[in-house]
Amino acid sequence: MQNSVRSSDQPQQAATRKNPHRVCPWWIGYMLASPVRRLFNNPARLLGAHVRPGMTVLEPGPGMGFFTLELARLVGDTGRVIAVDIQARMLAGLRRRAARAGLLDRVEARQALPDSLGLTDLAAMVDFTLAYAVVHELPAAASFFREVARASKLGARLLLVEPKGHVSLSLFGGELRAAGEAGFKSLDSHEEGGTYKELLERV
Repeated sequence: MQNSVRSSDQPQQAATRKNPHRVCPWWIGYMLASPVRRLFNNPARLLGAHVRPGMTVLEPGPGMGFFTLELARLVGDTGRVIAVDIQARMLAGLRRRAARAGLLDRVEARQALPDSLGLTDLAAMVDFTLAYAVVHELPAAASFFREVARASKLGARLLLVEPKGHVSLSLFGGELRAAGEAGFKSLDSHEEGGTYKELLERV
């Protein structure tokens, strides 16, 4: 790193220090939604124990819907999945895939704001949140967990999953502390398939 920094570089470097991980490019969404991924990351196996018909499920950072479609199947025709992403192209791909699967009527795709998920209309309505490999991409984990907590019913579950390749154990610990401060308690913790997994409950 150079000892001196041009003034025009300072805002960019400040943003990098605040959020060291970049948002996943939209075009990678096609690879992440590939059926081949099911061979080592099965959505039904991950989610089946947590989601039931009639639930309202929140999925921040859904990409093009690898988990979203399974969530939509699990909530049934009386439930809904609210998928929130900051990238319009990700959401467009998600809508196309949901429509082809006949599940679009169960999926509400929302575009997030740069500093907010935009969940003010969902106060105490969410039964389950899946946060899969998304929190480390956000500028502030604390504000994310506060928003999710406000949207969650008491007793609602949050499944937090982070990839070890992108997230250190200390960073994951920081995310858990932020979740605790927002009103979540840990129910189960384990490592599996190159990921950290934490099941939390809104209290």
